[in-house]
Amino acid sequence: MPVARDIMTASAECIGAEDSVSDAARKLTELGVGALPICGTDDELKGVLTDRDIIVKVLGKGRDPQQTKAGELAQGEAVTIGADDDADETFATMARHKVRRLPVMDGHRRLVGMVALADVARALPAPQVGDLLEALSTD
Repeated sequence: MPVARDIMTASAECIGAEDSVSDAARKLTELGVGALPICGTDDELKGVLTDRDIIVKVLGKGRDPQQTKAGELAQGEAVTIGADDDADETFATMARHKVRRLPVMDGHRRLVGMVALADVARALPAPQVGDLLEALSTD
């Protein structure tokens, strides 16, 4: 069975916690991705910022994306997966936490990539993919 490092998108780029949401939106566009890890000045992972976060938590609430810091949108401790955790563990973590993207960590602090729902879908048999989609779609 493949492990997270086999199915992830390597070299995920962070957005700094002190960078503006406007900067994050530009970076999402440039990279053609829907989420960015949020990293602090200490390079520690603070959370994940998604395109949906920008729409719902900033624009939808009338906040200024140039004045709002990416780190303000980080919620609690980031849900992550270890680089050597297998696809089943990745699936279980996504389903348990109802997330579609997971930062992949090598050790406790080093971000090495991101694994998305599409990556897991390619690595798992079809019935498990259906189970994951169902788990992510229910409350």
